[in-house]
Amino acid sequence: MPVKQGDLSLLQHPTSQELLASKIPARFAYVASDGTPRVVPIWFHWTGSEVVLATPPNAPKVKSLKKNPKVALTIDDNQFPHKVLLIRGTAHLNEVNGVVPEYAMAAERYFGEEQGKAWVDQLRKQAKTGIRIGIKPEWVALIDFQTRFPSAIST
Repeated sequence: MPVKQGDLSLLQHPTSQELLASKIPARFAYVASDGTPRVVPIWFHWTGSEVVLATPPNAPKVKSLKKNPKVALTIDDNQFPHKVLLIRGTAHLNEVNGVVPEYAMAAERYFGEEQGKAWVDQLRKQAKTGIRIGIKPEWVALIDFQTRFPSAIST
């Protein structure tokens, strides 16, 4: 019997693992301070238990997430049939000195080791602090348009 959408064990599915290791930015959804929705593309790092994002302390999303930490992420691909990982959770914010460590790991994944390290070294010269946004999944869905479909077209 297939695992139901919403079950956290879907994170262990090979397609989920592939998407969590991909170089495509996540789409991060949250409610802005004015009450309207926002979706932004953003680098991410999967630790095995949480999705970690990073942002400057003065980013508008910081104030918004402190007010309403409920968020959603979509990680997908660009090949047909499309694969989509949907995650809902609560954002936990922590200020860190310098560059958020998981951001440095994401930079190496997105750019490659050499260029990623160069990017982070440049950022370290500018950033005194960063905000680590940790999102522990509370609900997960996986769509692959072969065996797992959106609920509107599932049979």
